[in-house]
Amino acid sequence: MDNRSEVRAFLSSRRAKVTPEQAGIPAYGGRRVAGLRRGEVAALAGVSVEYYIRLERGNLAGVSDSVLDGVARALQLNETETAHLHLLARAAGPQSARTRARRDKAPEIRPTIRRVLDSMTGVPAFLRNHRFDILAANPLGMALYAPMFATGAALPVNSTRFTFLNPHAQAFYPEWALVARAAVAALRTAAAQHPDDQHLVNLIGELSMRSEPFRGLWAAQDVYAHRYGVKRLRHPAVGDLELDFEAFQLPGDDQLVLLTYSAEPGSSSGDGLQLLAAWAATRDATVRTAD
Repeated sequence: MDNRSEVRAFLSSRRAKVTPEQAGIPAYGGRRVAGLRRGEVAALAGVSVEYYIRLERGNLAGVSDSVLDGVARALQLNETETAHLHLLARAAGPQSARTRARRDKAPEIRPTIRRVLDSMTGVPAFLRNHRFDILAANPLGMALYAPMFATGAALPVNSTRFTFLNPHAQAFYPEWALVARAAVAALRTAAAQHPDDQHLVNLIGELSMRSEPFRGLWAAQDVYAHRYGVKRLRHPAVGDLELDFEAFQLPGDDQLVLLTYSAEPGSSSGDGLQLLAAWAATRDATVRTAD
């Protein structure tokens, strides 16, 4: 990906979101843009106008953390956006071939991790990489995301590709617009963390070519850290589910994330997960009988 273009688009999009009133700057006369001017950002960040213009043109090479933090404060970036800006700056610097090779190397799933995943019988669980490829899942996880695995394709299956290209995705996600926005923002964050990943670049290119909603959301330059939250699903076999998800970064495997879904025991969604487990067992027994 073109680092300069990414920096330019990100900084200009964040600048457009901050009004003079939000920044505590008196707004005199007519303004051609709703957001801040470059000179105003420079003053708030404590750098010269010429220097900030250089940054917004995409040149972050050699910029100090203190300057980046000053720009982040001026643009009122949140924690995830500030981290994204630092990642873009890091990607602008020189990188050794060894670093690039380490980033491009596909992570290996240790046998112990697979055993832990299989032992989690009470909650749906997945193992994914930074491209949102589902690399492994326990039986309840396979059952929960049955529409995504319905094609019978072998793992990995890409959840972002499912969200934007599968015709069943919008029925499966009652809040599809929120899911889609978060998926694109998380993918942009991953792209900054792994700028040399050609497979990730290819995925973004494919989705940009095939999905108009993806193109629009990608242009928004939003970033998102996929750590925890609530996911609402409309499962074709058990109906509506409202599940809490947690994303656990695996120590020693910075490209692998363990995702779990759970619900309060006794709640309608908790009962739904029990029903899902029964449905999955019946389905698997039917498949074994057919075989």
